[in-house]
Amino acid sequence: MKTTTQTGDDKFATLCRQAWDTLIPARADYLAHVSPHYDEVLHDVAQRTEHTGSLGKTDIAALVVWKRLSAQTRWVTALMSLPDTHVRAVTERAVTAVRDTTLTRSEAARIGRGIIAELPGFHTGDALASAVLTAAAPQRMAVYDRRVQHALDTLGLTLTSTPGRYGRYLQLLDDLLKHGAAPAGWTARDIDTALYWTGKPNPAPSP
Repeated sequence: MKTTTQTGDDKFATLCRQAWDTLIPARADYLAHVSPHYDEVLHDVAQRTEHTGSLGKTDIAALVVWKRLSAQTRWVTALMSLPDTHVRAVTERAVTAVRDTTLTRSEAARIGRGIIAELPGFHTGDALASAVLTAAAPQRMAVYDRRVQHALDTLGLTLTSTPGRYGRYLQLLDDLLKHGAAPAGWTARDIDTALYWTGKPNPAPSP
């Protein structure tokens, strides 16, 4: 009797479909427990970026607080020592890249991430860079952080830390949207909040 085995693509598609069993309730839980005002900083920066086409040092500083990152690091001093015109010149190119609809979402993310790496604090790690790029194109980009990575690992979805991770992350979100039971109207940003909530630390058991 001949048996069939799943190909790598079939297995990946199955993982994506299974992931929705976790992501859909996680997104609902996120909306139920996180204040609707929490993302006001991100929305304000996104609205300013929509009009200016770039982000300045004030916008980046706001996103540092929004992401709850430490500002007591050397890269902050280096960034703040640059003229705002220089910061805006770099971020304007990144904004243009991630908004370019002639590029796939993952290609736009990869190019935008490469451009933003020219600024201090953006050479390594994708948490703040992803926040900046999401503010630049909130309907296309998504935020990445350690909790998102933990959720992906838990769901069996591979995302390595090798160079180009942010572009691969957006490709992975696109794949999730293409496979399984993605609710109508979901964006990459909706998935990242579901992943963020899925990856939250488990509360310590009561003594």
